[in-house]
Amino acid sequence: MNVAPLTRANDGVLSGKRVLIVVENLPLPFDRRVWQEARTLRNAGAAVSIICPMGKGYERRYENIEGIEIYRHPLPVEADSVLGYLKEYGSALLWETILAWRIFLRHGFDIIHGCNPPDLIFLIAWQFKLLGKKYIFDHHDINPELYEAKFGKRGLVWRLLCILERITFKSANVVICTNDSYREIARRRGGKDGADIFVVRSGPDLSRLKRRPPKPDLKNGREYLIGYVGVMGDQEGIDLLLEAAHYIVHDLDRKDVQFCLVGGGPSLEKLRQLAGELGLDDYVTFTGRAPDEVLFDVLSTADVCVNPDRVNPMNDLSTMNKILEYMAFSKPIVQFDVKEGRYSAAEASLYARPNDPVDLAKKILQLLAVPEIRARMGAIGRERVETRFAWPHQESHLIAAYRRALRC
Repeated sequence: MNVAPLTRANDGVLSGKRVLIVVENLPLPFDRRVWQEARTLRNAGAAVSIICPMGKGYERRYENIEGIEIYRHPLPVEADSVLGYLKEYGSALLWETILAWRIFLRHGFDIIHGCNPPDLIFLIAWQFKLLGKKYIFDHHDINPELYEAKFGKRGLVWRLLCILERITFKSANVVICTNDSYREIARRRGGKDGADIFVVRSGPDLSRLKRRPPKPDLKNGREYLIGYVGVMGDQEGIDLLLEAAHYIVHDLDRKDVQFCLVGGGPSLEKLRQLAGELGLDDYVTFTGRAPDEVLFDVLSTADVCVNPDRVNPMNDLSTMNKILEYMAFSKPIVQFDVKEGRYSAAEASLYARPNDPVDLAKKILQLLAVPEIRARMGAIGRERVETRFAWPHQESHLIAAYRRALRC
């Protein structure tokens, strides 16, 4: 795996320490945030082991990549019901327990770094906290809000998720948050002391994200390309993007705009079917889960990039990796007006009325009409990534969280 090295400013500060990272929902090194964390910890001198699920392109049960030990386990197909989640999480916990003890006996570790979802990894950590090991909770998703966004209700399961979240926070020696909104949740709902909470944003690694020459064939013979990168799930608002595409292509009779949507997920086939029903088969390309080469080609070619995440408590408080990746590629953005999305992009984005696909479409066309504005917004986004959000700016916060947990 040929990847340029990250910054080495923290070399050696964790020398002799051993880390176990547990991830339930994505394989490594596909999960870019966690992989950057693992490489930073390795560069700081720690011995790093990872437990994660298998996935497409990541079928090996064990790999050593760049000196990082990766142990993968089977996982049922991504769930879309409560019973499905119980099966998925039960299987994951069983494998995580088996592999954690195997790694403990084979390599040893001083600290467990648990990445949600779900908020159940404390059940692994508890077993080893009895042996004096520390637990860092890496808060990626606010699960009560995520459940409500997916299923449109609260109820018993929602209350259970709130309880599990509180137990997770209480079990952690230190909490890592992806933004200040999550930091406030850790303080208010989790009861954590501010000194034990560290914001480590999912900053892109600019040594990896390299702009390429545009690929005109991605435009399918049309003048403009609208790009989307991310998960194809119900809560991502892709249906709203397709409605916006229908308004552009059919209601306004704009036949010069092509859409390319990169990513996989549980709703992919349903969204392909919806695109067909809306008469968009020739105007919307779904790549499915794609390698970096395809991702970089699309982002290098797109004239405008979009984030159609619905405005709801989950999306309003969450930082979306795709926004920062768009900015890294100097792309102007259109999104609905969510709090953390506005914080990340600022003037690099236009903001449509909440959950309004027609206004989303109008904002897209507004940018397509003025190339000078697109260029200016793209430059603003790139500058914000370079000076604030890129991964080297996050490394010192990650190392500080570890030193706090280990008191070293």
